[in-house]
Amino acid sequence: MLIYICTMLLVGLFAGILGALLGLGGGIVITPVLTLLFGVDIKYAVGASIIAVLATSSGSAIAYLKDDMLNLRIAMFLEIFTTLGAFVGAVLSVITDSQFLFLLYGALMLFQAFNMYQKIRSKKEEHLPSQNDVIAEKLNLSGEYFDKGLNRTIKYQVANVPGGSIVMFFAGVMSALLGIGAGAFKVLAMDTVMKMPLKASSATANFMMGVTGTASAIFYLFVGQINPVLVTPIALGVLVGSFIGSRIMPYVPVKVLRWIFLVALLALGMQMFIRGVK
Repeated sequence: MLIYICTMLLVGLFAGILGALLGLGGGIVITPVLTLLFGVDIKYAVGASIIAVLATSSGSAIAYLKDDMLNLRIAMFLEIFTTLGAFVGAVLSVITDSQFLFLLYGALMLFQAFNMYQKIRSKKEEHLPSQNDVIAEKLNLSGEYFDKGLNRTIKYQVANVPGGSIVMFFAGVMSALLGIGAGAFKVLAMDTVMKMPLKASSATANFMMGVTGTASAIFYLFVGQINPVLVTPIALGVLVGSFIGSRIMPYVPVKVLRWIFLVALLALGMQMFIRGVK
């Protein structure tokens, strides 16, 4: 039992660090590790993954808020569209083939991995200011944070709020249909569509997943898919890992973060494809 607890703590620790760094919630690690390496039933693995999302958000949000990386205005505005999408996804779940959705999600993640690779190869300045659109100006969605790796303040404006809102709506739909945090979609909306810096996007996505994941966690708790023996050590490990990750992230070069994110997207995309063809 002691070996089992220590193993789950280490799994949670790694998931928390990765989740805090990339804004993916840790589910990309928890679900495949539990199902493939430990033979845990997928229902309980998904339940543990949702709890990991909440733990990652809780462990990192305070640190990111203190460092001004978390843009609360953008988070709360985009949560409107994520929530609407989750409602639509819940309705569609009755009539939609989940296998097709896994394949679609996997294809989109691989496409995003290609876009991330293109950004890595690009020689353009990472933080070139973009032109605020009308909605961003009215809602004062621009922000700034101190990048400890670059040792300077990064000021940014937000572009294409309607486009980012559409991606967030789709993230909510996929989250409800597949029981996932859809953190990759949220980072995609902010980093690629709305032209926010990757660090600010990851920090904000972490906070947002905690908000949307609460409803899912309550649902999984009531249907009996939360196993306390499994979840407790994982959650503790994730809390510690997410705190460590949130302390490390301000010092990590953006290009390194993009490489880590690229590998995570490839892993997530392949994982969705495998689940889609089963």
